[in-house]
Amino acid sequence: MSASRGSRWFVSVGVAYLVAFQVATAAGAGRTTLAVLGVHGFVVHVLLGKAQALVPTYFDRNLAAPWIARAALPLTAVGGAVTAGWLATGSSVLAHGASVWALGVAVVVGLLLASLRGNLTGRETGTGDHNAHRRRVDRAANAAVPVALAYLAAGAYQTAAAAGTLVPLPALAGGLPVGVHLVAAGGALLALFAVGFRLFPRFLVATPPRPLVAVVLLAGALAPALLAADFYGGALFRAGAALEAVAVVGFAVAYAVLHARSDRSRVGLRAVLAAVASGVVGVGLGVAFATGALAPTAGRVLAHLRLNVLGLLGLAVVGALYQFYPPSVGRLPGCDDRLALASVTALAVGVWVEAAGRLAGSALVATGGAALGVAGALAVAYLVGAAFLSRT
Repeated sequence: MSASRGSRWFVSVGVAYLVAFQVATAAGAGRTTLAVLGVHGFVVHVLLGKAQALVPTYFDRNLAAPWIARAALPLTAVGGAVTAGWLATGSSVLAHGASVWALGVAVVVGLLLASLRGNLTGRETGTGDHNAHRRRVDRAANAAVPVALAYLAAGAYQTAAAAGTLVPLPALAGGLPVGVHLVAAGGALLALFAVGFRLFPRFLVATPPRPLVAVVLLAGALAPALLAADFYGGALFRAGAALEAVAVVGFAVAYAVLHARSDRSRVGLRAVLAAVASGVVGVGLGVAFATGALAPTAGRVLAHLRLNVLGLLGLAVVGALYQFYPPSVGRLPGCDDRLALASVTALAVGVWVEAAGRLAGSALVATGGAALGVAGALAVAYLVGAAFLSRT
């Protein structure tokens, strides 16, 4: 299996989890179940899939053994679903799914790190001479990738430990919520910053503010460790929340500047604007929880999760997918930018309405927003699936 085909299989599973994430939200599933469906299922599968295709190239390397990823995909795909079932039912037998999922993640992370041998710092960027002005940013972005992979591995380990199948890491407590934060904020979000600073300037044919690149990558690399080491604790947790906010707001400003400097306005690129706007609100809630300005009630914490996982990470993922797999490539009826724009609008407006309902304590409004999000996820699955069918 080639790296590109393996990448599409991972992305396909991730998009299926997006639909499950949205349906489970509309059905009123518990917060931890939603976290696994959204983070461990949707975000991680797309992350691992695109990492196979992009990361070795960014380090001027080739993926060492693409077939290894094929062996890991059933582990992550089935393990994630079983883990969600464990959290929904409390079954001790299903708890073993967390270890299966973690093993699959470890295999792909190990494959990626093996592929980068001899260039782990990312100094060799594979950047052509026509993009020589981008090399400094590319090197900084590359340096953050192994850190993101390390966070993803630590989060996978912590997820299995929370299920009772491994001994927790000595410096960490907090169970599954810590694992979710390590995977989402450490692995996925830092990877979004790093890969985003390579991808989006090329998509938009513009240059980001270099000082912001350094601030975002450094803050994004430090924040998850502080959050995990003192989860819902004192000074370290507050410092981690502040640094995460600096990273997300910095990335939002950098992307807004890129977008303003560009004459390109595709659907996928507008989706990322909605993503960073969601992220600013989502981390704002996190800072309010950390400082005690806002009590972390169940509804508010779920709004925080949804704005960050579906809003920030999810919409950014969907935007990037529409760039890699243009909606018009699909040969099925309705595959065009209008349906893509409708899907992005449904996801963005849906999560904003849902979050507003949860913050206001209105279950009816929250359910309405979640239902709109289901329609958006189904449209994304249709467009991405049609694009993949056209390439077979």
